[in-house]
Amino acid sequence: MLLEHDEEIRTLLSNATTIAVVGLSAKPYRDSYRVAQYLLRHGYTIIPVNPHVNEVFGLRAYSDLPGVPSSVDIVNIFRRPEFVPGIVNDAIAAGARTVWMQLGVGHSVATQTAIEAGLSVVVNRCIMVEHRRFTHG
Repeated sequence: MLLEHDEEIRTLLSNATTIAVVGLSAKPYRDSYRVAQYLLRHGYTIIPVNPHVNEVFGLRAYSDLPGVPSSVDIVNIFRRPEFVPGIVNDAIAAGARTVWMQLGVGHSVATQTAIEAGLSVVVNRCIMVEHRRFTHG
């Protein structure tokens, strides 16, 4: 299901606990770092997914979603659109409930693939902006 309405997104963010951040950088000036840090401060369990780092925020980083040993509520994607289909396939295989494509990230075929597999999908929105909207205003 494509989540587009405020109440759907608010419910998702209220019920989710574990977020795998694909493309999470260890560089503090990167958007992925700032967004994940925000989510961590607001009580979410963050799982860094990036083959180029060993850890972020003192948390072990995994090279890909299939390597993550625990269940994931949201797969938050900080990768270019051409990488999204593979990440969506990994999210489906890992049993994730939702795929969240950050601002500037979208892929219509991957979105359809995720929906057909029973996942919820958020496209071209920032998870931090949406969380702030629902918790601070």
